[in-house]
Amino acid sequence: MRDASARSLNDAGSALAALEESVETQHLTPGWIARDAPIVAADKRTRFQPAHWPYAVAKAALHEAGHLVDLALAERRNLIMKNPAPGIAWETSLTHVCAYQMILPGEQAHSHRHSCNALRVIIEGDGAYSIVDGERMPMNSGDVVLTPGNCWHGHGHGGDVPAYWLDCLDVPLGHLLETMYFMPHPDGIEPVMRDVSASPFRFTRDDIAHGLDRASGDPEGRYGPSIVLPTQGMSSTGVLVFRLGAGVTTRRRRTTANRIYSVMAGSGVTEAAGISMAWTRGDTFHVPSGVWFAHRASDDAQFVEMSDAPLMRFINHFREELE
Repeated sequence: MRDASARSLNDAGSALAALEESVETQHLTPGWIARDAPIVAADKRTRFQPAHWPYAVAKAALHEAGHLVDLALAERRNLIMKNPAPGIAWETSLTHVCAYQMILPGEQAHSHRHSCNALRVIIEGDGAYSIVDGERMPMNSGDVVLTPGNCWHGHGHGGDVPAYWLDCLDVPLGHLLETMYFMPHPDGIEPVMRDVSASPFRFTRDDIAHGLDRASGDPEGRYGPSIVLPTQGMSSTGVLVFRLGAGVTTRRRRTTANRIYSVMAGSGVTEAAGISMAWTRGDTFHVPSGVWFAHRASDDAQFVEMSDAPLMRFINHFREELE
């Protein structure tokens, strides 16, 4: 009887193996087989690592590039922040790519448009400007400037010293969704229809400061006084500006959102997944989805936090845990 049962099990196993091999030839895969990377996992996994890009290092390299890279030959003079995790080609986070960009006095970067959304945090930029759909607006130090997808945009500089800023674009998301396109402006440089100082696409340093002065802290201890910048037409990206007083440590937490931080002022340390990232003004750092993290300010600090939290909320994938 035992021999018959064993033969029956062996026959069933052989039949199952034959079935699994057969369906694979028809571009079908069994849902019951074990996999190294499960289709439905019990916990959040990420391919990305916490990472930090010091502004001083990038600024020195861009200064040298100013003598070597002519904007007449290159679309932009920038350095892309590639996540150091194995297998990452150029992305900063799962959904965004960031770069430090520099433009010299008197230069104009060609205008173009693309499907992805973009924003800029101006680190040193007095005299720089952006032309967005024919409107020329200043890009001064401390400003945050938006460029929603499909808008024509280009940059120029009327100041006396080089201008530097951080670019953040949802290009990886566009590649994932297969919606990317890029189009150079037919005139090379988009004509200026009018000059503006106030725009829904521009948040000045002073306006941000006044908003933070009136803001209150987060009762959960995740950040200090904060304001949300309305990202009109850019629903994939959320922008939060917040302050941390000297000696303040935020509550440790993790979320399903991917976060990129631009340090507008101050210095301190962020601990993420056991990695310590010491930051100062102008630096950029990334905290991936599912990673426990906390910020600690050594002196008064201010950040721009760029994240895909609005997207995660829209698709009902946003989760948060606090310690």
